[in-house]
Amino acid sequence: MNAEQATQMTSGRGFIAALDQSGGSTPKALKLYGLEESAWSNDEEMFDLVHEMRCRIMTSPAFTGDRVIAAILFEMTMERQVEGKDTATYLWEDKHVVPFLKIDKGLADEADGVQLMKPMPDLDSLLERGVAKGIFGTKERSVINSANAAGIQAVVDQQFEVGAQVLSHGLMPILEPEVNIKAADKAECETLLKAALLAGLDSLPEGQQVMFKLTLPSTDGFYGELIAHPKVMRVVALSGGYTRDDANAKLAQNPGMIASFSRALSEGLTAQMTDAEFNSTLDASIQSIYDASIT
Repeated sequence: MNAEQATQMTSGRGFIAALDQSGGSTPKALKLYGLEESAWSNDEEMFDLVHEMRCRIMTSPAFTGDRVIAAILFEMTMERQVEGKDTATYLWEDKHVVPFLKIDKGLADEADGVQLMKPMPDLDSLLERGVAKGIFGTKERSVINSANAAGIQAVVDQQFEVGAQVLSHGLMPILEPEVNIKAADKAECETLLKAALLAGLDSLPEGQQVMFKLTLPSTDGFYGELIAHPKVMRVVALSGGYTRDDANAKLAQNPGMIASFSRALSEGLTAQMTDAEFNSTLDASIQSIYDASIT
């Protein structure tokens, strides 16, 4: 694990840009970017367009490690290049932004009020490629839709199990058990989740750390114990469907938690903008998320 990158992730001021929209969420991301489905005729062209969008964000003068300490990449983004360099290499060498990789293959059908991650039979191979490409860590997402203790425990068990596999490759796992912001019993979900995560940390070997990516909690400061835990490198927040303004306001009420926003980061950016308009809009977006992350 790169020591300079580890220091940046432990104590750097700023937030994580989530640039990891996958197959299912790509059309929606492109539509928000001002591109209708008529703009592409197959998946290959669609992924080319989303890579262009991500490149425009990553190469913007507004996008640097001064405020964006890390970025989460989709697998195909890791395999592509930015300005003639592998994406992860470009991010670190040119922008001083730590590269992470989304590793999950999407969500299984709901059972016990949760959606576990689909099986990842080729995970070791993907992690080996990540190491070779200069990736620092990974991110894996499952979703909690209701306060079912058995379901939430299953989510946490799976997250830690995959996290252990990631750690065995010398990478830093971001465990992401997302609580659906529309859950009727969201606060109860979070109470069960926090207890399960703290128990999971107790079973983590001494000297190992993980990160968490969590939904902004219903109770301000709710994840303080996780933020302060010696086995936790960082706790980051997902925007989860909140607008950027709402997400920033909620984040500012949770000291020590930093943003890892996707849609809320790119909100307001369109393909039709001039570079000056695009960079100005992105700069304002990054500054607002940065300000909320350092409170």
